Amino acid sequence: MSKDNYENGFFSHLVELRKRLINTLIFLFSLFVICYLFSDYIYGFLVEPYANAVKNDGIDRRLIFTALQETFLTYLKVSFFTAFFFTSPFILIQIWKFIAPGLYEHEKSAIMPYLIITPILFLMGGMLVYYLIMPLAINFFLSFESIGTNTNLPIQLEAKVNEYLSLVMKLIFAFGLSFQLPVVLSLLARIGVIDSIFLKQRRKFVIVIIFAAAAILTPPDPITQIGLAIPLLILYEISIISVKLIETKNKEEENA
Repeated sequence: MSKDNYENGFFSHLVELRKRLINTLIFLFSLFVICYLFSDYIYGFLVEPYANAVKNDGIDRRLIFTALQETFLTYLKVSFFTAFFFTSPFILIQIWKFIAPGLYEHEKSAIMPYLIITPILFLMGGMLVYYLIMPLAINFFLSFESIGTNTNLPIQLEAKVNEYLSLVMKLIFAFGLSFQLPVVLSLLARIGVIDSIFLKQRRKFVIVIIFAAAAILTPPDPITQIGLAIPLLILYEISIISVKLIETKNKEEENA
């Protein structure tokens, strides 16, 4: 390949990459505007676990804000988070369209399942937070409230809207990202970095790492930490099975 052809190919790839980035940013910004217009409904959806947990406790609950601009900035944050959440599949599609022309057919068939399973696993992580972890965590934290019998003054939660929504979004992102473990390990197995024996032999170290990561990524309470660690341990075992299947398929292709 001549120098001119190499430069032309390189710049054509840069132009294609710029096109994909622009398309992604336009889609993200458009969705952000739409999400902001419906930010009240998104707020209501995210705050529902808290509302359901406290609706029958006989206390007039509310979410407060202590800075003039806090609610406005929180709505912007919620809108961007939601827009990015729903833009993720579009980002994967743009990445696929960028790399697909340079792949062989067998490489395309190998990568395609990961593009499908990645957003599904992220969604599963988010659903686990919303429907199970958050209600349990809220009830756990509310159990430390006191009516003042032993403390002279009652201890009652006055949750800040920014802190609550930041916690929910952080947990959804942390769980969704952590649920990509099977994808990462399967890709590493496909390129020969790890194998099923490697994963089995290091299971005890992985258990420690998973619980340490859960402690870092979640609030300092046992509910959310165990709620993240146990699914990750299950996904790790599933990853071992997945890697084993990949090894079996590779051996069959070599013997064919």
